[in-house]
Amino acid sequence: MLLRDRNHPDGFQSASPAPAARAAPPSALADLVALADVRFNGDRAWDMQVYDANAYQRILHSGSLGLGEGFMAGEWEAERIDELISRLLRADIDNRLEHSLRLRLIVTAIGSYLRNLLSNRQTRRRAHVVGERHYDIGNDIYRAMLDPTLSYSCAYWAGADNLADAQIAKLDLICRKLQLQPGETLLDIGCGWGGLAEYAARNYGVRVTGITVSKEQAALARERLAGLPVEIEIMDYRALQGRFDKVVSVGMFEHVGPKNYRTYFGKVRELMSPSGLFLLHTIGEFQTTTRDDPWIDRYIFPNGKLPSARRVTKAFEGLFTLQDWHNFGPDYDLTLMAWWANFDRAWGELRHAYDERFYRMWKYYLQCCAGFFRSGRGQLWQMVFSGSELAETYRSLR
Repeated sequence: MLLRDRNHPDGFQSASPAPAARAAPPSALADLVALADVRFNGDRAWDMQVYDANAYQRILHSGSLGLGEGFMAGEWEAERIDELISRLLRADIDNRLEHSLRLRLIVTAIGSYLRNLLSNRQTRRRAHVVGERHYDIGNDIYRAMLDPTLSYSCAYWAGADNLADAQIAKLDLICRKLQLQPGETLLDIGCGWGGLAEYAARNYGVRVTGITVSKEQAALARERLAGLPVEIEIMDYRALQGRFDKVVSVGMFEHVGPKNYRTYFGKVRELMSPSGLFLLHTIGEFQTTTRDDPWIDRYIFPNGKLPSARRVTKAFEGLFTLQDWHNFGPDYDLTLMAWWANFDRAWGELRHAYDERFYRMWKYYLQCCAGFFRSGRGQLWQMVFSGSELAETYRSLR
């Protein structure tokens, strides 16, 4: 059990130090991961060192969920989880496993498909769940892991060699793409701890309204931004009212859900001036799927779903003019590994409030997500949309 109430329904005990003995893998599973140049108990940084044979059964039984839970339970280790995951994804091992090894995985995939097809997992009633389960777990973690602006989204590393500079570069790129002018009003949907709101208010002279579903984010953002022309509200985007010159949403669209995309874009269109601009910054997946990653859904981002290009374009058609679509997915790999380095460095202080199993969960989360972007399956999109009365030709920026 974590020292704070995390409400993660895992049912496993905190990990204990792994024994010295290595467990031999089933031959079929060993042959499968060999397609990704991965070996069980091999001597490369990305090879899995398996200390408990139960780890193999978890993988065969539950796929990526079992892989993550096995690591959290201390059943296996890898020096470079990020590289391990990148190799497995590039070789399509998750889908190969599903189709060739276990009927159980097919049943699980069907269950995920039906859950996303038949139910709306991102209703107003459920909108605050991710805030409570992820963003409210403790500002101490995020202060330790993130840069000084507390930006919890992909940084922009073109011309930057450290996380702080890369995040400032991202914030400024957004402001320039939005063509912010002094005195304008900016709506920030999913404002986090207020990093972008503060930067835009201080450097571009705009008045900002930011919304979040996280009580902890809102409290800290209000504290940090006191005295600036910034208002922070706790609310779902569907409850918004008013009219704004410009609209931005950074790292929030992943929580909207495909059943709500059209509602989301329609709401933004309603709120934005006809002569305004809207910038959407979101993770994207390289193909349309009906499934979500079960480990991420259970332990990190409940009810999330990454958008695909096809679903996004269908959702905004007839509402906006697309002016720019910028993909810099590899920068999220760098960002996540920088967050991991910060978190790991700060663990000596954080461990007084969190147990070892939380450390393993967070390590797996950050490094496996880095591997996701390194594999090319994960992308990072910044899209700029205009309304019906844009005054002049829009020129893209990089």
